[in-house]
Amino acid sequence: MGTPLQALSKLQRLIMQTAHHDDTDYLHWLQTQVSHLRTGRLEYLDREHLIEELEGMSRSERRQLRNRLIVLMMHLLKLEHQPEKRSRSWSVTIITQRNDIKLLLRDSPSLKSTLPAALMETYPRARQEAADETGLPLTTFPETLPFSLEQVLDEDYWPEPGSH
Repeated sequence: MGTPLQALSKLQRLIMQTAHHDDTDYLHWLQTQVSHLRTGRLEYLDREHLIEELEGMSRSERRQLRNRLIVLMMHLLKLEHQPEKRSRSWSVTIITQRNDIKLLLRDSPSLKSTLPAALMETYPRARQEAADETGLPLTTFPETLPFSLEQVLDEDYWPEPGSH
């Protein structure tokens, strides 16, 4: 068992090794957790905070997908309802968002199953942002999603003016 001094030292080391990253250096905390996992020293893992971090990463991936869908749909709506103001910037934004969504789905394939719901969930915000940016009345833009998931993600799809 060791002397009380040795026991205290071991306890101090354990506390230092599992200190939450908010209280210490985040990168150091991450590296320590990785080291514990690699060496099989699971008893030293900061489980509670590690779970929080992993859950946060999962939420972040889903949030990134939703945000990219909002920007993409907003620009598709602007393109369709303000063709006279079409700019290279809008086209580049659409291309960029489609490419970034494709990369996100490649890196996190499980997000594919969330796409239909994410599209429906984010359309009202994309519609509102399109109205805000264009200055057109909200009623200019369809209440229900006018694009299919395939159209939204298809790099060859460009809406025709007034098609919806």
